Amino acid sequence: MKERQGLVVYVNQLKHAKTLRKYGNVHYISRKLKYVVLYCNRDEIEMAINKIQRLPFVKDVAPSYRPFLKTEFENAKPDKAKEYDYKIGL
Repeated sequence: MKERQGLVVYVNQLKHAKTLRKYGNVHYISRKLKYVVLYCNRDEIEMAINKIQRLPFVKDVAPSYRPFLKTEFENAKPDKAKEYDYKIGL
């Protein structure tokens, strides 16, 4: 399986959002805030950002930093007060 990374593309008009499909998989389109979330392969991310930024209807492109964040947490202890509240409901 190939590593993928998300891109957030801010657009001027949403009617151009379908043209972004050739750069990756469109995951979400926000109609209110006018942005598109698309995923592409991590080894092609720089090339895709450069191509997308040149498009006339694009305001900004922001890469997702999720692949670089640590998602395994250490010493995650549950709160005792919350544990007690949940047991009362049973």
